[in-house]
Amino acid sequence: MRGRVVLNALSLRPGGGGVQTYIRELLPPLAMALDADVVAAVQRDARGELPPGVEALVRPTADGVARALHGLRSLGPAQVVHGLDVDVPIACRGPSVATVHDLAVFDVPWAFSRTRARGERVLVRHALRTVDTVVAVSAFTAERVAARFGRTAVVTPLAPSTDLGPAPSDQVARVRRRYQLPPRFVLHVGTIEPRKDVPTLAWACRQVGIPLVLAGAGTGGSVAGAVRLGYVPRSDLAALYGCATVVAYPSRYEGFGLPPLEAMACGAAVVASRVASLPEVLGDAAWLVPPGDGERLAAAIKEALGDAGRRREMARAGIERAASFTWTATASATAAVYRSLGACV
Repeated sequence: MRGRVVLNALSLRPGGGGVQTYIRELLPPLAMALDADVVAAVQRDARGELPPGVEALVRPTADGVARALHGLRSLGPAQVVHGLDVDVPIACRGPSVATVHDLAVFDVPWAFSRTRARGERVLVRHALRTVDTVVAVSAFTAERVAARFGRTAVVTPLAPSTDLGPAPSDQVARVRRRYQLPPRFVLHVGTIEPRKDVPTLAWACRQVGIPLVLAGAGTGGSVAGAVRLGYVPRSDLAALYGCATVVAYPSRYEGFGLPPLEAMACGAAVVASRVASLPEVLGDAAWLVPPGDGERLAAAIKEALGDAGRRREMARAGIERAASFTWTATASATAAVYRSLGACV
């Protein structure tokens, strides 16, 4: 009888950030790597996000506690049950795996509301106490899992989205006109939240005298001196990276750090924080500065802006670095985890 692999993909949403990218990009090569029926539990409005060959197990569209409760429901018999964003059912009818993207709700609880941090800690504890195998998206996250829960995790890194790469010059010019972008600017892509430390970046840009452009959900808030684009369609993202003089990502905590790696894949010169998983992911292909240090951040941005040759060199290194991460490799490593549990897939 053909095997059955069931994935909790309830975090998959149209659009979305790093976790959504992980699920969306992992599923096609994973389905190809497995000799099994692949079933994914998804919210009703995300059913269209699934690739051919992956069967949908549809749950109602919900957020917060309601979505978490859906994730605790049984997914039926399977050779493997895999929670792609930690959550696994209370009773798994087969070996179980949980992917941990970060332990931010434990390590930096100040970055979340009290209610959210408390609820997510409960879900993470349940998963890591019950699953057969833990998967982590970086060596840093694996180390945090070992330190807090005493579990050894298999590392399966993320990779840039397959639709991202250096944009043609005509697309770059078109996006520059569409958003009326300045000739030179620093770009930050992502939601403004406390751990991303956008206020320090805005301060550093003011010190250097360079415009800061913010793109992504949540960028409508007050950040002094910044140009706020709001949500940018994914089809414009590669060209937007191509427009930027420097891409900055001064986060105070990351489980992986996909946005700066995707910026590198698009040929951008990147300045980021030397913290958590970012040195592991970005290597020597970015300017790295201490987290929260506005003076050092401003100095790195000034250095990058002032040396076009160095920017080109770092951009080339970034493209090579990003190319070393692939979703095919991630899917292969994930399938190997299933087989290590005895699943004939």
